[in-house]
Amino acid sequence: MKISIFVEVTVPRPWAPSTEHQAFTEVLEQIEFADKQGFHSVWVTEHHFMEEYAHASAPEILLAAAARTTTNIRLGHGIVSMPPGVNHPARVAERISTLDLISNGRVEFGTGESSSVAELGGFEIDPGKKREMWREGVKVATRCMSEEPFTGFTGEFVSMPPRNVVPKPMQRPHPPVWVACTRPATMTMAAENGLGALAFVTKADVDSVRADVERYYSTFESSAVPLTGTLNPNVLYTGGNMMVASSYEKAVDRIGHSGGFFPWAIGYYYVTGDHHPGRDELYRKYEAVAKGEAAPHELRLDENSQGTRADWKRLASEALQKNLSAWPGVGTPDMVRDRIRAYEDAGLDQLMFLLPPVKHEFVMESLEFFGKEIIPEFHERDEKLQREKAIALEPALERAMSRRVDDAPAYDPEYSFGGAPVSFDKKSVASEVAESRLGLSGEAVQSMALRRAGVGS
Repeated sequence: MKISIFVEVTVPRPWAPSTEHQAFTEVLEQIEFADKQGFHSVWVTEHHFMEEYAHASAPEILLAAAARTTTNIRLGHGIVSMPPGVNHPARVAERISTLDLISNGRVEFGTGESSSVAELGGFEIDPGKKREMWREGVKVATRCMSEEPFTGFTGEFVSMPPRNVVPKPMQRPHPPVWVACTRPATMTMAAENGLGALAFVTKADVDSVRADVERYYSTFESSAVPLTGTLNPNVLYTGGNMMVASSYEKAVDRIGHSGGFFPWAIGYYYVTGDHHPGRDELYRKYEAVAKGEAAPHELRLDENSQGTRADWKRLASEALQKNLSAWPGVGTPDMVRDRIRAYEDAGLDQLMFLLPPVKHEFVMESLEFFGKEIIPEFHERDEKLQREKAIALEPALERAMSRRVDDAPAYDPEYSFGGAPVSFDKKSVASEVAESRLGLSGEAVQSMALRRAGVGS
């Protein structure tokens, strides 16, 4: 089983002018150090407008910076938001390909739909159609990376004429594609489309993981039809926070209440929140709940039952204990190693740990414990397990590829495009470059462009 890290770039208030700069500087140092410790991948989220919780709104830039200071660690988008209103698929293809080239072929292409009001509402995306938007976006982006030229697409949300999208990625036909999964049904959908399952689940017991893995591979072997040009049969789960120390008590003390901010903020931004952008102090709201000074989510969901302060204290204490017991990455190296083995035995391909919003030196020490005392034995076994898996899955991969339908339009050798753009109503031509740089008259350029557009003689 592979062991990876997950980055949100959490930036709790209060903020000073240098706070965000420090947060990104420390994250890059942590990724560089994780590479040296032998972690398989770093996954960077893409979130928008989710202040304090996740400031990684441009993961392609963060990963590009990490690419230049690392050598082996895989660079994962966890995820790219695929609705075209957020990221046009041609631009996604350009960015993924560029990152793949400058990283010497280390990109993992995680994809997703987005599902919060903060993001979908901020970009005015219809939540009822986000799955269809995701599907078109993934299809077009991977075709743009693999076709030379891309032969065009006409869909409900994306329409694009033929273009040769450059550059092309180092990994051909494109980097491995994953999809974010928060429910068993989405994991089944991932298997049906031949995609890796990125299971962003904050609390996942080993028995549930085993059942999910078995269902994923059963579905993959029986009915996978590739959505993209290649297959990626893999299941990754989020293992919660990472905090390894010389004693369990020290690990718990170092992570404290900070570790609970991630699951709490998910509930806030995706379900229960009533957020005033640029005004609310989210981490302070969370701290009040974590200390039992305010009502938690489960009480707020019932407007008629806010509970008492005694209820708040009890639920806060229970939440902390549940989190600590659910996070296999919190404890001593021996404890963490034993817990991770159980996920390996469940058939999981990759386990990913969140870097929590605690002191930088605590994160670095945890990474070092993992590198020296935990990762080596899993890495050694993973090489053997991957060889066995490849042999066992080979017939299923062949069957899946045989089911693939290539519905890309045929290449039209007569198709071409001109230089000066014509307005959609075909009444005007933008010819500033032709006039200023080439010395051509506006009348001559307009006449030529309109003729190409089918207007005039």
